[in-house]
Formats: sequence, structure tokens, C-alpha cells
Amino acid sequence: MLNRFSAMVRCLRHLTVLVALVAIHYGFTYEPKLRHHQEWKKLVLTHHWPATVCEMDQMHCKNPPKYWTLHGLWPDRAQTCNTSWPFDFTQIQDILVEMNQYWPDLLHPNKSQLWRHEWQKHGTCAASLECLNTQLKYFSKGLELYKQVDLNSVLEKSGIIPSTSYYQMKDIENALKGFYGVVPKIQCLSPRQGETVQTLGQIEICFTKEFQLRNCTESVDNLNDALTAWKSYNEDLHVCDTSANTLYPPVKEHSK
Repeated sequence: MLNRFSAMVRCLRHLTVLVALVAIHYGFTYEPKLRHHQEWKKLVLTHHWPATVCEMDQMHCKNPPKYWTLHGLWPDRAQTCNTSWPFDFTQIQDILVEMNQYWPDLLHPNKSQLWRHEWQKHGTCAASLECLNTQLKYFSKGLELYKQVDLNSVLEKSGIIPSTSYYQMKDIENALKGFYGVVPKIQCLSPRQGETVQTLGQIEICFTKEFQLRNCTESVDNLNDALTAWKSYNEDLHVCDTSANTLYPPVKEHSK
């Protein structure tokens, strides 16, 4: 009797492992369990400006797009929630054309390093929502929100276009707040040594878990946590200085 019971326990264990492997193989439809300290409250749709990305790494940037592209869709205060859930390129084949157009890897053209990084660092956390719990759902939602926000058109209609002339940061902020009705977060590349002009680099538009627009700013009580989380995204960029002249540079073609 005891031997039969032991055999049943072993069988159940093997069955559990088999179910997990099947789920992994066919698209990761299970939801990862987030650690308590990685619970998040908002989604950050992050755009970056190709000219600034190329300025930070010119050796690997060639013929970049002349429009804002997606950097990522980031749950706040949560990163790398499931290290056993790797990126699977085959899961996004149906949206590959749009991914290459609107969410390209600027530094590694025709490759998927950026998508792999975004899924493993941010997508595995966003997957706590049922509507984002597969790689196809996660990247599709990023593309959907990108089109909904339509940042390129909003800036252009406000008269803010790439130029060798300088802008005042308050004009850029007011244009975005006036259209979206919420406060964005805008990051710049700091002035080079001896210069006073910052370069526009990244714009974040924030959403609730229900995908309603919301302010990106945090309350005073959470400010330190927010800054710590933000710094880990891109240490080359900083929240723009509202008093400094700001360059929104035209995109140039770079050869390897």
C-alpha cells in the first residue's frame, strides 16, 4: 500500500513538470507570480528619439527612423519578474512588420536584442495582467498604445519639430499636457562639458492598469522610490532641466 502511494506521488510530480513544460513550449499562457516587492501601479509607454539614441552610440546606429519610436512598455517599480520566461521570437511573427517599423532596435538593425531585453525586464512583470500575459499580447498592446498616443503628430501639430534651433522645455511640456491632459515625463541628454544645451531624448506617457491616461509624476512620499526605479532604465538620460535650452535634433544618417 505504501509503495502504491509513493508511486502515485511520483506520478503527480512528473505530471506537474510535464504541464509546466507544455505551457512553456506553447506560448507561456500562465501568469508568473510576482514577488511582493515588485507589485506595480502604472504602465509607462516610453518613446525615444532616434537622433539622441544615435548620439549616445554612433558606432552602432545606421539610417535611423525620422520619427519617435517605442523604447518600451514598463510597469513601474517592477523589473525581471520571471527569469524562467525567456523571449520567444516566434511568438510575435504576426506583428513583426509593425515591430520593425515602430519598435525597432535602433542600435542593432534587423535583430531582436531590444525586444528580448524589454520582455525579460518589463514584459514578465506586465504579464500579471491577463490582457498582457503572453508575449504577443504584451508587444501588441505596446503598439496599440503607441498609435493611440501618436506622439509624432502631437508634437508636429504643436509646432515642435526637429530643428537646429533651441526650444524651451516649458513649451514642450505645455504642448503635451495640453493635448493629453496629463503630465508626461521628459528626459534629456545632459549638456556636454562646456555647453549649456540639453538634448531631448525620451518621453514617457503613463497609463493606469485599465489603460487610462494618468500623470507620470509621483507623490512626494514616493518620490525617492520613483527616482530609483527610473535611474535603472537609462543612466545616460536625466529628467530635463526646465530652465535650460533644449535641442530637438534632426535625425542624421550614420554609417558604421
